[in-house]
Parts: sequence; structure tokens; C-alpha cells
Amino acid sequence: MTGIPDKNELQAGLSEGVPHYHGHRERLRSRFRDAGAEAVSDYELLELVLFRAIPQRDIKPLAKELIAKFGSFAEVVAAAPARLAEVKGMGDAAVTELKIVQAAASRLARGQVQKRPVLSSWSSVIDYCRTAMAYADKEQFRLLFLDKRNQLIADEVQQVGTVDHTPVYPREVVKRALELSATALILVHNHPSGDPTPSRADIQMTQSIIDVARPLGIAVHDHIIVGKEGHASFKGLKLI
Repeated sequence: MTGIPDKNELQAGLSEGVPHYHGHRERLRSRFRDAGAEAVSDYELLELVLFRAIPQRDIKPLAKELIAKFGSFAEVVAAAPARLAEVKGMGDAAVTELKIVQAAASRLARGQVQKRPVLSSWSSVIDYCRTAMAYADKEQFRLLFLDKRNQLIADEVQQVGTVDHTPVYPREVVKRALELSATALILVHNHPSGDPTPSRADIQMTQSIIDVARPLGIAVHDHIIVGKEGHASFKGLKLI
């Protein structure tokens, strides 16, 4: 017979020294329901996410180990599947569960920037870029293509590089903008180091794209760099 043990079974198991975690799970779920997300820590939120993937084991130690290895809930969820699988106890189902959470977070954030003028919802743009890229372990170069009303036409990752470099080809950037009939661009990339401060190469690359795009009537509204420690805006820094 299967199912959740009744009270007598739980008490009997406890008296025999058998660990039972069903009560802990229900208490944690109740606290989340009653008091909200701020009432649970990062490792407890991980437990809540992983309950379905690992139904027959106490996963508090695993959740704590994941936080210790990667640093935070966000960094665990954003970690590469291969790195997650290195942690003992993280099987395919558990890794997939975390990747589902990451995809859901990205789509929620993206929903805040669609169907509205991007420049009037700038905080949503920053939130989306950070959600999508801040915790990636390799540099990514992303392009937000805008129409005449500054609404988002497309959002594409053009290049994925190494931990500290992404090759960017200005003519390819502008070619894609012309294909989409975009009249403006927002450039976005991440710094896996965590520090979003623009490098000299970042500044030179941005200027190269501006120089190629301007004669074709395509504006570069901003270049945003995101990292675990925050974000940097070229426009805010008066670099463009």
C-alpha cells in the first residue's frame, strides 16, 4: 500500500529512528502559503522547488549544499545543467525542475517588456536582462530590436563567448536589424565576473556598432552590461 503515512505510522517510524520528512514539507509549504516568499530562506525555497522531483528523501541537506556551492537561489537556478549534476543527489528530474523555474522567471520578466514602449518601462527592461543573463557562466551578447514606437520586435542572443570575451561583429548586428526592419537597438551583454563596469573593449565595440548603424537610420539607445553585482548603462554613464 502506498501513500502518505498516517500519524500512527509516523510516530512508529520516529520511535524506530527512521527519519520522516513529510511533516517538514507540509510545514514549509504552509509557511510559504501563509507568510509568502519572504518567510523562507534561499535553501528552503530550493526545497519547495525540488519536492516534486525528489519525493522520497529529506532534501534539506541537498538544498543547503547547492546554496553553499553556487552562492544563492538565483545562482543555483541559473547554473549550467552539467554543474548542477556534479552535486550528489541531483538527478535529471531535479536538474530539469530548476531549469523549468529559470525558464518561467525569464518569460515572466520578458512579459513585462513586451507590447509596451521599451523606453517607458526601463526598470522592466533591466529586470528582464538581469534575469536572463546576470548569472550565466559565459559571456552572451544579446540584442533588443525596436520599432519606430520603441516597442520590442525581437530579442535575440547573437553570440555566446567565453568567461570574459564575446566576439561581436557590427555589420552582422546591423544586417539583422535591417532584416527585422528595426529602427533602434539596445545592446546587452553580461560579465560573468559579476562586475558590470564597462571595459575599454566594450566601449570600442559599442562605438563601432553606432558608427555602422547611424548612416542606415538605426539608433543605438543604450548598451547595458549586467552582472551579479548590478548593471551598468552606457547612456547613464554618458558613454554614448
